[in-house]
Amino acid sequence: MRISETCAGDGPVFSFEFFPPKTEKGARNLLATVADLEDALAPDFVSVTCGAGGSTRERTLECVTSIQAELGITSMAHLTCAGVSADDLRDDMRLLLSSGIENILALRGDPPAESEGFQLTSGGFSHGSELVEFLEDNYDVDVGAACYPEKHVESASGEEDLRWTKHKVACGARFLITQLFFDNRFYFEFVERARAAGIGVPIIPGIMPITNVAQIERFTKMCGASIPPELRERLDRCGTDDGVVMATGIEQAIKQCRDLLERGAPGLHFYTLNRSHATRSVLAAVRAI
Repeated sequence: MRISETCAGDGPVFSFEFFPPKTEKGARNLLATVADLEDALAPDFVSVTCGAGGSTRERTLECVTSIQAELGITSMAHLTCAGVSADDLRDDMRLLLSSGIENILALRGDPPAESEGFQLTSGGFSHGSELVEFLEDNYDVDVGAACYPEKHVESASGEEDLRWTKHKVACGARFLITQLFFDNRFYFEFVERARAAGIGVPIIPGIMPITNVAQIERFTKMCGASIPPELRERLDRCGTDDGVVMATGIEQAIKQCRDLLERGAPGLHFYTLNRSHATRSVLAAVRAI
């Protein structure tokens, strides 16, 4: 099933994002985790990320094809410009298409931590929009792209960031998934500006339930998202009690998701960090309501 078609159906779309593990044992555990979530929550699709600098490219392809083939769940591969040429991407697409994958999230990709910034690979692409256009022009697949309610960290302004988003849609992106955020005001203001700019594709909010304070601080610093002061105070009161942190994060995510859906968001895309408990708790509570 193509994601743009799923988004056009009745009711909200629910999806989970996973990152590829480093070992064969980890890959088996991931399949078990996805199967468990499928049995309990029946997501509309799942996606598998690609590591910084394209470091997990082969494992990404292996995981996404295994999930679709073995579990029968609509799967979306993340493809990035980092560390690959157009020829490499053609090889990846041959494998994905032969495995029945027809949904791709096209991203520029993050540089490795030790790098001083994104480095163009010979014969490759510099921007996610170029990858979107390459896929749209050469393959019969559904192409999605990322967007940033609080703007991309490398954009000079929200206006510049929105222009790039509109360009990705013009190049062929049929749906957008947002970077994580915790204040829904950013999402709805972004959607309003996007619609005013002529962007008509579905904009699915990305949700990351907080399970670890140090981890979420690292992620938000990396991607430019902010933690609202009230939520920050609640997390500070949790101290080092991991159980209380997780309970607080789950409670916050349930409220956030309820508000998003009640106010018209087309669905929810959960950044699971390969941990099923928080995502299961949040989505089960949202669906029960």
